[in-house]
Amino acid sequence: MKTRLTILCENSVGVPFGVIGEHGFACYVETEKGNYLFDTGQGFGIVQNALALGKDLREIRAVMISHGHYDHTGGLPAVLKIKGRSDVLGHPDMFLERFWSDEENTRFIGIPYRRSYLEGLGANFCLGTELTEVGPGVYLTGEIPRITTFEKGDANMTSYTQEGEKMHPDPLRDDLSMIIESDKGLIIVLGCAHAGMVNIINYVMEKMRRDRIYAIIGGTHLGFSDEEQFEETLKVIDQFHIERIGVSHCTGLVKASLLHAKLKERFFFGCVGAVLEG
Repeated sequence: MKTRLTILCENSVGVPFGVIGEHGFACYVETEKGNYLFDTGQGFGIVQNALALGKDLREIRAVMISHGHYDHTGGLPAVLKIKGRSDVLGHPDMFLERFWSDEENTRFIGIPYRRSYLEGLGANFCLGTELTEVGPGVYLTGEIPRITTFEKGDANMTSYTQEGEKMHPDPLRDDLSMIIESDKGLIIVLGCAHAGMVNIINYVMEKMRRDRIYAIIGGTHLGFSDEEQFEETLKVIDQFHIERIGVSHCTGLVKASLLHAKLKERFFFGCVGAVLEG
């Protein structure tokens, strides 16, 4: 079996039978040397969609968490109750107290469960900041350096780094991506790309010593981008000859439409049920 990625959780649905959409992201990754789960969505659809799409959560070797937001971690208890003890890889900041605020509302958006509760269900948290080889040909990026001037953080997202301090803009240092070495080339799986899609691509190219990428799939956060960021991202997609772009989650319908118009057959929508083979 070659590499196969299947979207289990996403805002929209691409298959008509037995699956549901939710605001969030999860991707089931199958390789010849083992299977993995990248993110878990909010928790409403992870089990039902895995069953409907024929993906056995008991067979994963590890769970990778892109960052500590509810819509990427909410399904962890359901996964652990099926899988049992499992390594859960992520960044040390994933358990920060996090909020989204505007002039009228403040909402908690962090992980909705205590670490001790998740450990009681079998989670063995392996948290670090460096590029990590999770399995043969499968990596977690670690912390992404923020180099570009046009990829800016979200001012509405705030956090506490320690108890008792004031809220401040959340740098989301824990925004991690997955790298897979497939027969067709490198595949990058994004959770939300809070670190900036261009920052992520450049970091992966440097660390993996490559000059091209086969595919990128996942949440791009381009739905919140201005014109400069969007145009610079398009340039980098062409620079590294990326053959497939499967956008999900926080890309937004407007930016997804613009990407489709620009990339044509290279584009696909990474909705629930979408499959990428490498």
